Amino acid sequence: MVDAGALALDLAANGVVGVTITWADNNGIPRSRTVPIASLPQVAKRGIGVSTLFAVFDTHDAITFAHHGLATPSGDVRLIPDLRGLTRLAGQPALAWAPGRQIAVDGSPWPYDQRGVLEAQVEAAAAEGLKVRAGYEMEFVLTQAGDLGDSGAEPRLAYHAPAYSPHALLAVDEFVADLLADLAANGVPVNQLHAEYGPAQVELSIVAADPITAADRQLLARQTIHAAARAHGLRACFAPLFTAAGVGNGWHLHTSVWRGGRNLLAGSATAVDRPGLDGAGWLGGLLRDLRALAAITAPSVPSLARLRPGYFASAYQFWGVENREAPLRYVLGSELLGADHANVELRVSDASANPYLALAAVIAAGMAGLRDGADPGEPIQVDPGAWSARDRAACGLTRLPTTPAEQEEALTGSKRLTAVLGEPLLGAFLAVRRSDAAWAADRSLDDVVAAHRWRY
Repeated sequence: MVDAGALALDLAANGVVGVTITWADNNGIPRSRTVPIASLPQVAKRGIGVSTLFAVFDTHDAITFAHHGLATPSGDVRLIPDLRGLTRLAGQPALAWAPGRQIAVDGSPWPYDQRGVLEAQVEAAAAEGLKVRAGYEMEFVLTQAGDLGDSGAEPRLAYHAPAYSPHALLAVDEFVADLLADLAANGVPVNQLHAEYGPAQVELSIVAADPITAADRQLLARQTIHAAARAHGLRACFAPLFTAAGVGNGWHLHTSVWRGGRNLLAGSATAVDRPGLDGAGWLGGLLRDLRALAAITAPSVPSLARLRPGYFASAYQFWGVENREAPLRYVLGSELLGADHANVELRVSDASANPYLALAAVIAAGMAGLRDGADPGEPIQVDPGAWSARDRAACGLTRLPTTPAEQEEALTGSKRLTAVLGEPLLGAFLAVRRSDAAWAADRSLDDVVAAHRWRY
């Protein structure tokens, strides 16, 4: 048990004046409350009041009252910081940061709390003797902060250089150095960072952890990146698309599943490029529910535009071995890397997904597949977007949802995933998606993409 009083005194003695408590809404957007450091002990026990209506904020900060459970402005919940995740922010040294949970005013669970949904799935996995590990690859575009792009002008990119080049990041060298130092100080361990394929695009890979820690770190990494960018006159765009025609930002979600200290996704003795029977079931479960998963892990209108053939953006429902066009990419272990390196990368994932809901849905789908012995079938090692429609049909390939209506149909058609969300949260989530779709219906894709640029 963390002693909130002692923690507050220690932080205050080191110059911390406030704690920012953060959660993510149904659009993947971080929301927060900041409290004075002196009030941390009280807030840790009783929380701080926030409106119930954050569950029905859409991406553009409009409140939809279409969900019957939250159809009035009346109501309050308590935001409780998880002090186990409290971190003094290296790039904002007068502030500390903590992930938050939302509970009802009487202290009971609140059905719209996304972090609680993930906690329930982690507990369900544990009850079946399973542990899940998860890690994120986060892509973002760096621009000059002076050009906000909100007036209609395109933002100026922070650098121009060949993709993946070591000299690409020289223009933002000081930012990169400070960012890596800040992430380390903030307890976000990094695998690697590099200039990505898109113009001024950067990718950051976070070391895998338990699901709740992984989701918390994703939010903390965002805070850290934004602060480091600001300190260097830059701005980070995490949106699924930076421009309508360009390469998008994916936030690829890697998972592995373990039982008794053994990675079930490790290759079998007879086929090192295939998972064993249980691991195949996990992979088969993700594939079986992929269309519904995509409605949670890539839920925004720009998400739909990003999922197109030929962009390493996974337009069809299939899996592949190390195939970066596959929405489910099986990543091999090896003698060099070790069998424990094996995992499944969900590439149909971006910043508009609530990280807790995304991981909860992945765990539920994977566990169901493992339980049922779901068969993923044979992998596809090419880009089926180059095939004819007849050839794709012959292989049973289905296009992932391309419209909000198809997204909703896919999600509501999956009893496994709707059960994970629960009826109240599902209703709020769908109301928000419909509000976003209605907002975008009469706007051009360019306008929609521009409006999402700085939301995450």
